[in-house]
Amino acid sequence: MLVDGDHPQHGVDATAMPVADIGDFAIALGDIPASLARIEAQARAIKHLVALGGEHGITLPLLRALAKENRTPGPPALVHFDAHVDTWPDNFGQAYAHGSVFYHAIEEGLVAPHRMIQVGLRSPVQRAVHDWTAARGVTMVSAQDVHEMGPPAIAARIREVVGDAPVYLSFDIDVLDPAFAPGTGTPEIGGLASWQAQAILRRLKGLKFIAMDLVEVAPAYDVAEITALAGATIVWEYLCLLDLPGNGSHR
Repeated sequence: MLVDGDHPQHGVDATAMPVADIGDFAIALGDIPASLARIEAQARAIKHLVALGGEHGITLPLLRALAKENRTPGPPALVHFDAHVDTWPDNFGQAYAHGSVFYHAIEEGLVAPHRMIQVGLRSPVQRAVHDWTAARGVTMVSAQDVHEMGPPAIAARIREVVGDAPVYLSFDIDVLDPAFAPGTGTPEIGGLASWQAQAILRRLKGLKFIAMDLVEVAPAYDVAEITALAGATIVWEYLCLLDLPGNGSHR
């Protein structure tokens, strides 16, 4: 647990971390199902993937790859930071898109919904979609909850939901307020401040993370690259949570 003056990134030597940039995954331009299949095939060979996107639809093939490789004894827990639930059965008529990724993940048994928690929600959502998500056992935490309860309480809730299960982290940059992350496709006001996201993540040390993605950064909409900076820093925070050579807590 985090105590005053103790942060996971303290004492970290990034040069000693066994981390490599392997470049871009190949996709099939204009063909979403084929692109998902290609991403899944390429991800299967990677032991611990940190993916940078890109629209949120990439999470589905990454979860499929984990399931195919049997990396966990069962479907993993999911910690999902987002302004949106992303559990619509389709996205403007498309079955596979950034708004339906976790509908399919739940339906395909790729995550354990009772071990799934969504943090920072605040976009409009149809009652049927909300109720379907809740009925599957997903824990939904609004951005207003984060503001009112504070990072320590939210981190404690995440730990309670996840328990000791293996954890996949999916971080949509639009969970941050547009003041902190304007470079994204579907911004929603009233979101988390950068420091709130950091404060929550820093209190998740010790969870059994198996992979993560950072998605929905849209450079064409960015201002002074502050969204890209926020995204890169969130990935750094994640790496500092792992038990890796170079981390100050590694033994």
